[in-house]
Amino acid sequence: MPATATPLLPAPTNVPMTPSSRTAAEASAPQEIAQLAAMRPVHAAFAWFQLREQELRCIQLEIARIPAPPFGEAARGQWLREKFNAIGLEAIEVDEVGNVIGVLAGQNRELPAIAVTAHLDTVFPSDTEISIHEDRDRVYGPGVSDNAAGLTAMLAIAMCMREARICSESDVVFIGNVGEEGEGDLRGFRHLFEQPRWRARLGYTIVIDGSGTDAVIGQALGSRRFEVVVRGPGGHSWSDFGQPNPIVAVSRVVSRFSQTALPSSPKTTFNFGVISGGTSVNSIPEIAQVSIDLRSASASELQRLEEELRGVIQTEIPTRARDGAPAKLSVEIKKIGDRPAGDLPNDCRILEVMRAVDAHLGITSQLRRASTDANIPISMGLEAVTVGAGGTGGGAHTLREWFDPSGRSLALKRLLLAVLALAGLE
Repeated sequence: MPATATPLLPAPTNVPMTPSSRTAAEASAPQEIAQLAAMRPVHAAFAWFQLREQELRCIQLEIARIPAPPFGEAARGQWLREKFNAIGLEAIEVDEVGNVIGVLAGQNRELPAIAVTAHLDTVFPSDTEISIHEDRDRVYGPGVSDNAAGLTAMLAIAMCMREARICSESDVVFIGNVGEEGEGDLRGFRHLFEQPRWRARLGYTIVIDGSGTDAVIGQALGSRRFEVVVRGPGGHSWSDFGQPNPIVAVSRVVSRFSQTALPSSPKTTFNFGVISGGTSVNSIPEIAQVSIDLRSASASELQRLEEELRGVIQTEIPTRARDGAPAKLSVEIKKIGDRPAGDLPNDCRILEVMRAVDAHLGITSQLRRASTDANIPISMGLEAVTVGAGGTGGGAHTLREWFDPSGRSLALKRLLLAVLALAGLE
């Protein structure tokens, strides 16, 4: 969930324009958005969103019924590839990690492209029963909002641009990416932006994740996650009493690290999320482990916390006994997640566009900090935001998850205007 929220400030008049054949000083962002919204093809697209709502609802239900557990997104990826092909996108590919990519070609292939993305995966393991049902306006089931709603919105933008014959100046690259949730650790986006051809080609990235229109996430919340595993000889609670106990050792680490001083600003947190070990009440366990989540708006604070954690572990579970002999306990520190922190400049182009679009459509939104796919490009100094797919939703990451598409068309108008402003439209 977002850690902080600040109002989106009014856009200044002097706004840098996206590369295009237009004069850079031709219009401020609000004027530019008003001009776009008044164009006949854009009006046709706006009408398309409302006329095709029932079709979009069916697409969303279809997506939600395809399991996409962590590291198991292939079936949903194949479905999306077929959709991209039916829409008529070009250069469709599934890359090495499973990202599904399709391109709506612009008039000038030399300009930086705009990426419109939504993650394929859900948090639910492969043995989860996927039961999707409708009750009046709402749809219920695991993943219907996060992120079947986001994938539906991405497809809606591609479909309407094709059917309304909207041709932008820059290419628009549509991406269904893997590995956003949990231990996926943003692997889809990480792989994408490690590839020189995409890192150099993508000028702006719009990530669609979940529901709503009340936020623009342009501040990347960093996190590092560790699993600390302690092993020992184990034994019987009576006859082997005195043998070192891994649970006691893990408990000492938790107790000592929980006293670590944190700054009031930037906000920085830690959490012990899972602790496990042992086989019975009368056994000295052979293994115990704890999962630890560190979060901060600051990369340097994250590094400090990691060093503090490692220092505590080294102190509480030394590798050598006092007489110099090998210790009976061993410890392994596994890094299971590393999401970089970062911030967009307040006057960057993508935020100026989002402010102007929201003002034009009467949307009240806030600039927020959260951990999303946008962390990767933002941490690399590239412009990216994460926004919702409209409607309303709740119960995310539970079997009771729900989504109400009422008002979805407002979010789709928002997305389309932002894409066209960044991609350029004559």
